[in-house]
Amino acid sequence: MKIPKKFILGAASSAWQTEGWQGKKAGQDSFLDRWYKEERFVWHNGYGHAVATNFMEQFPEDIAMMKDIHLTHYRTSINWARFFTDYENLVVDEAYAAHIDQVIDQLIAAGVEPMLCLEHYEVPAYLMDKYDGWSSRKVVDLYTGYAKIAFERYGDRVKHWFTFNEPIVVQTRCYLDAIRWPHEQNTKKWMLWNYHKALATAQAVAVYHQNDYPGRIGCVLNPEMVYARSSSAADQKAKDMYDLFFNRVFFDPMVKGEYAAELIELCQKYGIYFDPTAADLETIKNNTVDFLGINQYYPKRVKAPRYQWHEETPFHPEMFYETFDLPGKRMNNSRGWEIYPQVMLDMANYLTENYGDIPWLITENGMGREAEERYMDENGQVQDDYRIAFIGEHLYWLLKAVEAGANCEGYMLWAFTDCVSPMNAFKNRYGLVRIELNDARTRALKKSAGWYRSLIDERILDFEEEPLIK
Repeated sequence: MKIPKKFILGAASSAWQTEGWQGKKAGQDSFLDRWYKEERFVWHNGYGHAVATNFMEQFPEDIAMMKDIHLTHYRTSINWARFFTDYENLVVDEAYAAHIDQVIDQLIAAGVEPMLCLEHYEVPAYLMDKYDGWSSRKVVDLYTGYAKIAFERYGDRVKHWFTFNEPIVVQTRCYLDAIRWPHEQNTKKWMLWNYHKALATAQAVAVYHQNDYPGRIGCVLNPEMVYARSSSAADQKAKDMYDLFFNRVFFDPMVKGEYAAELIELCQKYGIYFDPTAADLETIKNNTVDFLGINQYYPKRVKAPRYQWHEETPFHPEMFYETFDLPGKRMNNSRGWEIYPQVMLDMANYLTENYGDIPWLITENGMGREAEERYMDENGQVQDDYRIAFIGEHLYWLLKAVEAGANCEGYMLWAFTDCVSPMNAFKNRYGLVRIELNDARTRALKKSAGWYRSLIDERILDFEEEPLIK
């Protein structure tokens, strides 16, 4: 398959998953820093982001590798918690701001287009302590002030901005399902955080467009392509309800500028409504995103619920669906995720059918494998053919969507290097570049790095379709 000349072939990571705490000042903890300190035992083998990949000091080496691979784009984040020394008065930490300047300049010099996200779970712990984080309308305005400063400092060179990465994740894990610290089950807070992040996106979009920067601004969402167990009305309803609460809750306000009437009605009925002001709803209506990033790893399969919701159990969207375990599905057993490459085409169709011609790109997709050192050859290089196969299959279905007219601009691999993930730490490796967990955090290119470079250079995906009959 031919890969269009302008089709992005990049890679992604984030500040907190790579930087390490080198140079971090007292009082600059993020929510994630606090979580790691409070519950280090849940992070695999105790590894967290205190050292991470030591990108703070070793970023020139990583950028040199990006240049060697001919990467077209690199997405990372600004660590909000490290960007300021005073979060109320927005006093910038000039040393950290200079680091971001250096990363941007070196990326551009290496021919790699920088893409910056303003919040990749790095909300300052100070704002959590004082305002309960995104529970507060005040934090929305403080974030907007942060965005304004970031645009002023870097908007001349950075042409692609994202307000959030996966804005639904933190509150879903912490407050809806309560499986992560601080383990507070509070569905109303979950919905309020969803709303305030949508409003914060609209306010940042307004600031960006008011100043006429030479680029665009969007948000990275992680929609799950939902498949019903069957064609029955009950299973189809379960699919629609999952889509409403976990996908449309951000798609609708960010792309259409309004919430679905059904969602508002259900939030009011079950006591989780976010009580927006008319002025804030107007801000959302008038400041939709320019484009979308889509993180896509696996499908979500649901069926109609079999049991009545217990009256003493707090409201949860699971009232309307159950997860369906598809027999015989392909699995990445290291991660516990289904492998279904056609999700790329189906998501493309979903976006076209529901949100028109908005530009979008895949901002994360990748294969994490446990104990990757098992696949090292005699020269110490990881022979990650499983990653090459995974990327190839997903890229094949994505390119089929592009051929059919989807407004998809590219594919960005998660991740450029192995990096820390929440709880998973370094258990599953995702990178084109291997990171050794020694003091030097030694880097080495995997086999997939050379293969990815050939995709970028030759613009050909050599892919053999699965035969209909074996």
